[in-house]
Amino acid sequence: MYYLLLAFCYGISILPLWLLYIISDGLCFLVYNVIGYRKKVVFENLKQAFPGKTDAEIRRIAKQYYRNLTDMMVETIKLLTMSKSSLQKRFDCDLTVLQQLYDQGKSCQLHLGHNFNWEWANLFCMQGVRFPFLVVFMPITNKGVNRMFTHFREKFGTVLVPANDMKTGMAPWIGKQYLLALVADQNPGNPRRCYWYPFLNKMTPFYKGPEMSARRYNIPVVFADIRKVKRGYYKAQLKLAFENPIEEPEGKITEAFVQYLEKNIHEQPEVWVWSHRRWKHAYRPEYENAAEGE
Repeated sequence: MYYLLLAFCYGISILPLWLLYIISDGLCFLVYNVIGYRKKVVFENLKQAFPGKTDAEIRRIAKQYYRNLTDMMVETIKLLTMSKSSLQKRFDCDLTVLQQLYDQGKSCQLHLGHNFNWEWANLFCMQGVRFPFLVVFMPITNKGVNRMFTHFREKFGTVLVPANDMKTGMAPWIGKQYLLALVADQNPGNPRRCYWYPFLNKMTPFYKGPEMSARRYNIPVVFADIRKVKRGYYKAQLKLAFENPIEEPEGKITEAFVQYLEKNIHEQPEVWVWSHRRWKHAYRPEYENAAEGE
């Protein structure tokens, strides 16, 4: 099954991007108008995040989001055959801050949100830094699909660290220099073991792990923001947010990331993943007390 899936995706991947975007347009029509994939979730999330926007504005953002979603589908498949030079022409980012940290003999944590196209961002960043490049990922339930995603994520040398077993995955890197990329806006499984902050007009839980490891080992934290310049072209910006995390009070790093991410979402809302059920956990005051007591 895996090899059939891989062969099918390779066949699609050799197509030029202009043709893949025509396919994406067709997929977008099906996903939005026919299947209605998570439309209720998308519209509820958008109305919550932007209460001041009209219904017409919400629909416009939703439609743009679905087009970006299907664009990412075909762009991700394209990675199977995309060359390094082609990716570098379509993705732009100044990596100076990462190079400076490497020259100083430091490791680095890169915190980003689910902004399109993070798959291209991962591979672009890996090509441009001297760090061993580690990416935390959540394994996909379908084994065939998970194996294929692992294949193209590792294509240029990225080291994948499973989110459900980070202790084992990070063990070989203790005491070594590395760049660890963390998509830090995932929905935590346990609402009691996280930080809670206002985010897009609702109290929202965030994993404690990224901040805790940065503070424990005093690993500099860099925030990343990905913008879609136009179809097939992206630009990311990096910000050295905390050079000495050990000096920061608990919760400060996560709070700063939440504010940074929210600002970026307001500036280009259609590139964030609105179909994600991000607010599955309802806020309770005792959750914050539980977190503080750990």
